[in-house]
Amino acid sequence: MAGLGAAALLLLSAALGCGQSFPFPFLDPALPWPRRLDDLVGRLTPAEMVLQVARGGALGNGPAPPIPRLGIGPYNWNTECLRGDAEAPGWATAFPQALGLAASFSPELVYRVANATATEVRAKHNHFAATGRYEDHTGLSCFSPVLNIMRHPLWGRNQETYGEDPFLTAELATSFVQGLQGQHPRYIKASAGCKHFSVHGGPENIPVSRLSFDAKVLERDWRMTFLPQFQACARAGSYSFMCSYNRINGVPACANKKLLTDILRGEWGFEGYVVSDEGAVELIMLGHHYTRSFLETAVAAVNAGCNLELSYGLKNNVFMHITEALATGNITLETLRARVRPLFYTRLRLGEFDPPAMNPYSALDLSAVQSPAHRALALEAAVKSFVLLKNAGDTLPLRAQDLRGRRIAVVGPFADNPKVLFGDYAPVPEPQYIYTPRRGLETLPATISFAAGCGEPRCQQYSPAEVEGAARGADVVVVCLGTGTDVETEAKDREDLSLPGHQLELLQDAVRAAAGRPVVLLLFNAGPLDVSWAQGHDGVGAILACFFPAQAAGLAIARVLLGEEGANPAGRLPATWPAGMHQVPPMENYTMAGRTYRYYGQEAPLYPFGYGLSYTTFRYQELVLSPAALPACANLSVSVVVQNTGRRDGEEVVQLYLRWEQPSVPVPRWQLVAFRRVALPAGRAAKLAFQVTAAQRAVWAPPWRLEPGAFTLFAGGQQPGQETCTASEVLSGRFRVTGAARPLSRC
Repeated sequence: MAGLGAAALLLLSAALGCGQSFPFPFLDPALPWPRRLDDLVGRLTPAEMVLQVARGGALGNGPAPPIPRLGIGPYNWNTECLRGDAEAPGWATAFPQALGLAASFSPELVYRVANATATEVRAKHNHFAATGRYEDHTGLSCFSPVLNIMRHPLWGRNQETYGEDPFLTAELATSFVQGLQGQHPRYIKASAGCKHFSVHGGPENIPVSRLSFDAKVLERDWRMTFLPQFQACARAGSYSFMCSYNRINGVPACANKKLLTDILRGEWGFEGYVVSDEGAVELIMLGHHYTRSFLETAVAAVNAGCNLELSYGLKNNVFMHITEALATGNITLETLRARVRPLFYTRLRLGEFDPPAMNPYSALDLSAVQSPAHRALALEAAVKSFVLLKNAGDTLPLRAQDLRGRRIAVVGPFADNPKVLFGDYAPVPEPQYIYTPRRGLETLPATISFAAGCGEPRCQQYSPAEVEGAARGADVVVVCLGTGTDVETEAKDREDLSLPGHQLELLQDAVRAAAGRPVVLLLFNAGPLDVSWAQGHDGVGAILACFFPAQAAGLAIARVLLGEEGANPAGRLPATWPAGMHQVPPMENYTMAGRTYRYYGQEAPLYPFGYGLSYTTFRYQELVLSPAALPACANLSVSVVVQNTGRRDGEEVVQLYLRWEQPSVPVPRWQLVAFRRVALPAGRAAKLAFQVTAAQRAVWAPPWRLEPGAFTLFAGGQQPGQETCTASEVLSGRFRVTGAARPLSRC
């Protein structure tokens, strides 16, 4: 009964009644999890276990087949939950794309979005199971979150990530995993799966295919950039990891024992399962030519630590060859059982083998999908994700009372096309809940004129007269540009930083037609865009990065443009925007030199990581570091006062960065070590407390080591020393670590 709280015990007693018996011990919820798991796995034949890890194999490769003699039903392992129940049959609430959620710098918001996602996933699963449906995306095991580092601005999957910083990604990953799985003492609402493990961040298709790419990475970069957020995922309690397509220093990730066994299980203590990316196991042979047969491939993947094959749909998929490997002794029965155990442990904790009355999540039904609360959360998340990049002369916010009888022109390929506002892995909401920029602006007390100019994001066919006609004489011109999945997505990298097609020409035409009246540029993209013309031109008053805000895009835009209560933009860029292609290293080079704010070159970017403006101003004061001198294993306490010095209520993202002054090995120039999004009424101040742990000072020596010496801690609303910056200052203080260097493991 270990792990059951008092309330769960009472529920258990009520659900079971007195003296109830079960055909097998693994069905008895009164028994401890390990005993139930031992009983279940111990009853499986080798052939049954092979079919489970092969997801049906010759029976169709999914779902995992039932085991009728034990009363075990089928189970589908692939569900997409990136920011809503994506790709499942039926409607679902669509929250902003992951990179936009990262721009909120709000773990609390990410937790709520993940929890709402899990509610809809569970509600729809209950419906599917009740009607006997087990096809793809009907289960409870999520291939989310995506924890790869946004290391290159042209990578097609940047939108699925939480940006370029390992610490920010780790904090948001922790919140997502905990939100998705929920806080019930016995059951998980939906199971999280962190991907793509590891050293995976492009290329997709330029200049080579991801399906055969070898990521050559220095051990230090691997440890300090590509692994920390995955370790945080394991600590947060994720039930699974997904191994990636690429090789890592010559060894395919899904056959990489160092990655899947030595690091993941040995160093981090992970006890869940590893599933392959779709087709990654067969590509060990077909793409990487690392093995010569599917039999050899099965041996390599299973023995390295892969539990579950997700194939392209091969009926004779790789893991079906485990049977032959067992016969020859190349895979032991003990190893196969070890690979099966976490699969059934996950299903136990999801409540599959308990009486439904015990599990409160079993009562969720389709009324929970697209609920008013979830739609309100989608709007709140979109508002909090927006980043104000430029606001010359206080162009924004607009005043609602000044709009009556006026005309707003909304132009561009993103102005009224719902399909381009979502990004990839997007849930599909009912059309009535989708607000394009045009539809959102139509809620304002003004006349709206509209012109797309070009019908799709590539903007290869452009009508200048259409845009000029809509913009000419308008009191405000809103230009909606960006990329969309036509330009950047899975399997599709961008070739450069430029606005696609004729989009820059469209913007210039709109500015000319506006004839000095306010022009607001809205950007819908993930990877950075070269908007240097707009940043430097007086004719563009404001630039707002919207990412892919999904269903509530237009409503969120209307609220933010007016600066309504709770809609003063406070998002911050989760990735650096380079000033041009000359600042962009080759995609296939995996050294971190010159990449992300942590290792950026000497020339300033267009917009730095952590940057974002507000309709109000903030001042920092009274930075206190305690103690000023501390031993190697001690944590540093930090406090700082931040004040809203403007006339509007607003939110500030307080950011703390650490700089090593005397490191013995290469380290980042500085590293984000804490952040907090805080709401401050106009004129009010707050004293905030943070803790910088000893582990955050560790360097890969190897192994992880704490070193004595001087350190600088920066506190403010941005990085220190940036050319493109906000009005607030960045404070700094020094502290010293005393004593001798020591391994982090000895603390």
